[in-house]
Amino acid sequence: VKLVESGGGLVQPGGSLTLSCVASGFTFSWYAMSWYRQAPGKERELVAAIDRAGGSTNYADSVKGRFTISRDEAKKAVFLQMNSLKPEDTAVYYCKGPGGWGQGTQVTVSS
Repeated sequence: VKLVESGGGLVQPGGSLTLSCVASGFTFSWYAMSWYRQAPGKERELVAAIDRAGGSTNYADSVKGRFTISRDEAKKAVFLQMNSLKPEDTAVYYCKGPGGWGQGTQVTVSS
């Protein structure tokens, strides 16, 4: 399993970012995928998940209405569109697949 995230960076409060995670090493269409995040001094938490068909999603209460998870079977990729970002969204964001994690991408929300 290999998961490679990208798209993190520094953004001002209220801004937007889109994270991408490209998967390889497994049959992507067979598995649900998810995004987690870990802020300094805090435990890793689930942010959003999407089922293998892309028809069902769920979100942490803290991001509902602001973040959108999606997947592209042809690209073997899962995305996290993040809008109306807040300083408390600052964390390392990880893509999770079957039996593995990506290396993480840093998102910093600051003015």
